Amino acid sequence: MDYIKPADVAISMIDASARKLALAPRDLMIRGILAGALLGAATTLAFTGAATTGQPIVGALIFPVALAIIVVLNLELVTGSFALVPLARLEGKASWGAVIANWSWVYLANLIGSIAFGVLIAGSLTNMGKLEVTGIAARIVAAAEAKTIANEAIGAAGMLSLFVKGILCNWLVSLGVVLSLTSNSTIGKIAATWIAIFLFFALGFEHAVVNMFLIPTGMLLGAKVTIYDWWVWNQIPVTLGNIIGGFVCTGLALYSTYKPTGQTIAATQVAVQAAE
Repeated sequence: MDYIKPADVAISMIDASARKLALAPRDLMIRGILAGALLGAATTLAFTGAATTGQPIVGALIFPVALAIIVVLNLELVTGSFALVPLARLEGKASWGAVIANWSWVYLANLIGSIAFGVLIAGSLTNMGKLEVTGIAARIVAAAEAKTIANEAIGAAGMLSLFVKGILCNWLVSLGVVLSLTSNSTIGKIAATWIAIFLFFALGFEHAVVNMFLIPTGMLLGAKVTIYDWWVWNQIPVTLGNIIGGFVCTGLALYSTYKPTGQTIAATQVAVQAAE
């Protein structure tokens, strides 16, 4: 059968952490830029699907296409790295400095890719500024304002809401990354990833990399949002929430309960010998 058991997935999670930490900054940047751009494309597609059908759930159903590509091509998305990369440190195979350096490179790369795609799609949607901001472009503007100045208007409650939505988001998104490890087949990886990513988008939680695309693109299209509004009233609290959701709720939780020990390895060997 194609299904991989959770205990074996935990081993794959640790291996993935080591592989990510072994990547050079050049590779982290290339893979991270591609991942950021793909999320921008998927977000635009989701908005288009929701607008065309009048059903927001359609956007959630088609948004996971980007994560499927990222998983299959082993690209770098910082929200997944929040869950996986610290595991090498927990195993004593890396330092926290190495973990933070990896996160920083991928975060920067995702930001560059997201903004670059945003510049291109803003030009595409308005024929390089010659058309009115309507349709999907107007939806992006509205989303950028809803994610920033709308939260600023309610003060501390808005800030806390962003943080909580960031936790919930990356619990699900990073779970999608881990679920991809439960299969060796391409179709299996895509299907497993799709489940959790659909949940995140349908429930309207806050994803740091999606917002790296939506908010600056909305600003380019005319949203009344400043750089201060973007970072203080969305990007920073959402990123902090994503770190907690990814590392604590997914990476640490699954590592703690499924981490292989000497006893479990011995028990597995005994079971194999008995089966033979």
